[in-house]
Amino acid sequence: MLIMAIAQRAGPFLIGNESGARNETGSQPGDIGGSLVTRRVDAHPSYVKSRLAVPAFKLDALAKLGDLAFCEPMVIACSGVIVDGYARFELAKLQNRQTLTCIEYDWTDEQALQSLLRMQRRSSTLSDFARVLLALQLEPSFKEKARANQRIGGQNKGSSKLTEAAAVDVRSALAHEAAVCEGNITKVKQLMRNAHPEILEALRSGEIRIHRGWKLCEQSPEKQMQALMLYRSKRGIGKTIRNLIARLKPRPRPSKSDLARLTRLLSALNSGELGSINVLVVKATGKAVYLTEELVAALDAQEELTFE
Repeated sequence: MLIMAIAQRAGPFLIGNESGARNETGSQPGDIGGSLVTRRVDAHPSYVKSRLAVPAFKLDALAKLGDLAFCEPMVIACSGVIVDGYARFELAKLQNRQTLTCIEYDWTDEQALQSLLRMQRRSSTLSDFARVLLALQLEPSFKEKARANQRIGGQNKGSSKLTEAAAVDVRSALAHEAAVCEGNITKVKQLMRNAHPEILEALRSGEIRIHRGWKLCEQSPEKQMQALMLYRSKRGIGKTIRNLIARLKPRPRPSKSDLARLTRLLSALNSGELGSINVLVVKATGKAVYLTEELVAALDAQEELTFE
């Protein structure tokens, strides 16, 4: 579903991004006027290609603001692609809103993408990995400009291959656009070739950082998943321990009947459900069985069916 947007062409301005930080676009629109136009808007093609999405917690926080969530105008390019305001755009679709206030700039899709990245540098909406994915969409254009500069400078005439110095300049420019170090550009390219899809999703969401994902992808796809699950388990266990300490309320120790119940419920699951359960060995003291909340919910549902 596309949202009809009221857009007003305007001059240089300060616009707030989704995080509340304010960024100067430094834009120079071709048309400056006061006329209002009505048009459709949509996500930037590079945003869609990179399979990015607004986190659910971000939408929930924005929804709690009510109508105040839409006070800040969205920023769009003349083609109708969104530059700033993705969370508002998604929330408007969920709420079936028909119009959104927008400020339109006379930008190409490439200029719009650069402005999108610039506005997200101080925002928590996009992870470092997500920003690099977007910046990499600019690489063909940056390379072509570097080749043109080579030809003007008389280097490698007639060759389409970049010199080592020019290639470094392109990588540096991409790192600048994504606000990351140059090494992360190379790491993300390797991740896109070698990482398990689940690792890529964890990187997009910001669950894991680029360097951790890069280290994981040195292993086979199967071992990558095992390492990711172990990392998630450790994080979950650590969070639980911290919460227990903070509350200063000792939890009752599992009794034999609890373990017997667990064994009985696991035995009642069909082979398909059992096959989807991963078993990991965690380095921890004592004798204990750790369950994920998803598995507990499944076992509770199984128990209800058993005694109906």
